[in-house]
Amino acid sequence: MRSTRTAGKVFSSLLGRPFDLHQPGELGRVTTESSPYSIVLDIGYPRCDPAALMAGAQRATPGWRAAGPRRRAGLAVEILRRLNTRSHELALSVHHTTGQPLCAAFRAAGPHAQDRALEVIALALAECERVPTNLRWEDTRDARRGKAPLSVQGTCAAVPRGLSLLIGCPDYPIWNGYPGLFASLVTGNPVIVAPHPRSVLPLAITVRIAREVLAEAGHDPDVVTLAVREPGERLHQRLATDPMVRIVDFIGSARFADWLEKQASQAVVFAHRTGLNTVIVDSTDHYQALVRGLALALCRSSGTVRTTPQNILVPTSGIATDEGLISPRQFGADLGASLDRQLGHPTRVARLIGAVTGEEVRASLAEAARFGAVVHASGPLGHPEHPGADLRSPLLVRLGAQDDRIYAREWPGPVAFLVVTDSTSHSLAVFRRTVSRHGALFAAIHSTDPLVLAAVETAALDVGVHLAENLTDDVPADPASAVADLPGGDAHFVTGRFRVVRSRRHAPALNPAGGPVTGSGELVGA
Repeated sequence: MRSTRTAGKVFSSLLGRPFDLHQPGELGRVTTESSPYSIVLDIGYPRCDPAALMAGAQRATPGWRAAGPRRRAGLAVEILRRLNTRSHELALSVHHTTGQPLCAAFRAAGPHAQDRALEVIALALAECERVPTNLRWEDTRDARRGKAPLSVQGTCAAVPRGLSLLIGCPDYPIWNGYPGLFASLVTGNPVIVAPHPRSVLPLAITVRIAREVLAEAGHDPDVVTLAVREPGERLHQRLATDPMVRIVDFIGSARFADWLEKQASQAVVFAHRTGLNTVIVDSTDHYQALVRGLALALCRSSGTVRTTPQNILVPTSGIATDEGLISPRQFGADLGASLDRQLGHPTRVARLIGAVTGEEVRASLAEAARFGAVVHASGPLGHPEHPGADLRSPLLVRLGAQDDRIYAREWPGPVAFLVVTDSTSHSLAVFRRTVSRHGALFAAIHSTDPLVLAAVETAALDVGVHLAENLTDDVPADPASAVADLPGGDAHFVTGRFRVVRSRRHAPALNPAGGPVTGSGELVGA
């Protein structure tokens, strides 16, 4: 892995220059990104004709399919190895495009993200090699009537489904993008990478390295290409619905995921919704730790971490704790005070809070504050190294359970709701209803009652979300493996990318020694 100093020099060398990829159909250059930390990026990416990119991928497909799963997996691992050497450079690219704190960006772009990709490569290779290459059948039903058994031999092949489209997300382009990218490559599908305009550089570096490895290995580099769009251009929608695109990968907002599943009917769509992460609070033996852990979870990376809770459900009767019964109002006040303590030091702010990059986050903070009692207001925070960066503290608003038109939608940025319900049973019903309809990646339960824990665990299984039980410390950023938290949650994430095609022909009957015989009974081979 390159040192941080070398990575910084390499990253600086990319700024203010064209980012060459030598792709087909180049029409010009497009600059789409700006750093929230006041660094001028001004990187010109190639704007290519989508038809030329798809035609290039189609030309590259036969050779990539013929390489076989083992060679494809080996080249995928070589791509990962080179990406690993540039982990700090990738972290800087994520830091300056998404606004994440640098330590969080390293986790989202470095070895942790590469480990997710490696897990998918291993699974894809295993599933491809499960397909037998040579088969033989014998139908012995005619033997009972004195006829020779019918013998058929043939082959099986895992045939790639076709062109794959990876639609990048603005906050975690590498963490969310690598599993789909490498699953498609190992199963033999060419990939067009379409990053979000706000965070192009991390995936552009990835595509460049992949194309270099492919070219050095004698393959057509157009197996992997980059499709960059102008802000406001509907390139993602155009590509996703093109008849040539057979696989679509996307992790992000439920609204766009729903659109993909309805409109991209010609493709297999692997869409995962970020959704409504929910915390159910019933009771606890560690009240201060619970409040401190929730405050940390609300702060991390300006609410963009995949496990950041949006809805915190609390019964109106209060929470039984080691400090006595805590009312919802007191719980909100304690949580707000803990947020202020977490953000009381500039160094801690720089480590926890990411810079705001999109106007939709600012609009979200302003809009959400109008809907209920503001428990903790969102305010500007200072960054010790980047005074011009726009950092905002989390917003916490208290609502009633009847206000589901507000909390049952996904809010970008550091927006959270303290939802007061009639009881813990009512909280569980709200959790089931909202998550089953709008999705989620994470849920948590805090309770000392085994029956409540069992009921919430059953509900989490029913709605299909990861569950943390009584984890009072800050929840890990991503407790799940690469495959478990992706659409399908199992081998279908890989097997959905290829089809098994068989060929069959008559086979000579086997003699008792196991070899084929001629019509006169003469052995022709062993």
